[in-house]
Amino acid sequence: MKYVDVAGARLSAIGLGTWQFGSTEWGYGADYAEREADAIVQRALDVGITLFDTAEIYGFGRSERILGKALGARRDEAFIASKIFPVLPVGPVVLQRARGSLRRLGVDALDLYQLHQPNPVVPFSSTMPAFAQLLDEGVVRHVGVSNYSLARWEAAQEALGRPVLSNQVRYSLVDRRPEKDLLPWAQAHDRLIIAYSPLAQGLLSARYDEHNRPSGMVRAASPGFHPENLRRAKPLLDVLRQIADTHHATPSQIALAWLIRRPNVVVIPGASSAAQVEVNAAAADIELTDDEDAGLVAASDAFEPLGATTVLPDLIRERLSGFLGRMTGGAGGTGGSGPATS
Repeated sequence: MKYVDVAGARLSAIGLGTWQFGSTEWGYGADYAEREADAIVQRALDVGITLFDTAEIYGFGRSERILGKALGARRDEAFIASKIFPVLPVGPVVLQRARGSLRRLGVDALDLYQLHQPNPVVPFSSTMPAFAQLLDEGVVRHVGVSNYSLARWEAAQEALGRPVLSNQVRYSLVDRRPEKDLLPWAQAHDRLIIAYSPLAQGLLSARYDEHNRPSGMVRAASPGFHPENLRRAKPLLDVLRQIADTHHATPSQIALAWLIRRPNVVVIPGASSAAQVEVNAAAADIELTDDEDAGLVAASDAFEPLGATTVLPDLIRERLSGFLGRMTGGAGGTGGSGPATS
């Protein structure tokens, strides 16, 4: 496993995202939450993964409970990151919600506590003193943000008066917006980019095309899996497949290896099984060449997907058609295979 050292924190470059633990929208079922999730966490620790990301909103606390129970006596092997959903992130609320996360996880301290989304209504002067108190009390070791612009990340740090370690953002070969300013700033200031959806919800697994689309609620409703966007993604997926063949790897592994080749970047893919954790972790050992990296960048640059405003009407009609088909006993809805990592 490859590890990243930033501002006094040490994390595995490949982490584990746990949104799917206890969350019905992924469609993994009760057996996954009750049995497979524990096996996933244990195997992740065994292969050197230390970063585990969760949030109070994931399954309305169930993800935290499942993760905490699975870690059990191995808590000290993990770097636990959770997030507060900032409906009203004022001091007393922040303190209360942080302690709620600690209780659900069954731990004495969070390694990283993050603001899950910006709240433009509540000023940082009402939020960050509570985060500073949590740091002073030792129940939070590092503070982070998620889905923040660079300006808001800098403002959060100024209000805290201490490092805001990380910014968790969507980042992959199909969404490279963090490279514009977030990543250069992180690299220049010893900060961290935590890339969520590093496989674009499974698009970069190269398992899907316009004739074989995912059926799960989250992916089927995603603009990335619109038939036209799947068609447009084919050249990028072909490059991923070619490089994967060279390394005797999977396209997903190459997509992850490409991301963690960037300094100050870690990734948090989900996993549908313990075996998938092993596959994800093995991506840390893949050494891409400069030419392979450049080929992926060129293919990414050439990918021009249709925007959400263009494809959402089609997706809504499709979901409605599928719903009506099921109500009337028909076979409406999309096809596709089982769950993939995110």
